[in-house]
Amino acid sequence: MKSGLCIWKKEQLFGKMKLKIGVMGSASGKLSRAHKKIAYELGCAIAEKGCITVTGACPGFPLEAAKGASRSGGLVVGISPALSEREHIEKYHSPIAYHDVLIFTGSGLMGREVVNIRSSDIVIIMGGHSGTLGEFSIAYDEGNLIGVLLGTGGIASEIENIVKFIKKKTGAKMMYESKPRVLLDNLIDYYLKKHYKHPDIHS
Repeated sequence: MKSGLCIWKKEQLFGKMKLKIGVMGSASGKLSRAHKKIAYELGCAIAEKGCITVTGACPGFPLEAAKGASRSGGLVVGISPALSEREHIEKYHSPIAYHDVLIFTGSGLMGREVVNIRSSDIVIIMGGHSGTLGEFSIAYDEGNLIGVLLGTGGIASEIENIVKFIKKKTGAKMMYESKPRVLLDNLIDYYLKKHYKHPDIHS
């Protein structure tokens, strides 16, 4: 078992398994052009770093990130709440554009959040409402490496205070930054140097 884990770590470090970056954020509501641009830039940066973009296959900031990643030649995986492509489009009014793979969980919006987080090596939060707060809570509780894009409004503006209030040691690591490329660089650097060694609750 130990040798198998070592092989897995080497694959992570030397690129045989690409890092999966989950982008979680506002899917609805009033989304400013400036914030959409930040999400798009984040997607571009993820692709340029050779990582996979994971989203909830929803509109809003995750779609802007998917668009940026796709146009920059990256792979985009969407975790859908639906049972099928038809339900994804008609019931959830969610996009298929800019996604290379859609995984149909059939779990609904709440159930999909767990798969979102567990499919991501690193989670990035921007803006967001109750759904994004749920994704953050799962990521924090399960000891993930989490980045927060400051200045994007919503839940992202409150997370630092929420963490102080929680006062729970889960092994989660928080990073805060207003520039998407700087945040991503910091997260990847920390993951490859330290966080990959961190045994999450599923290890």
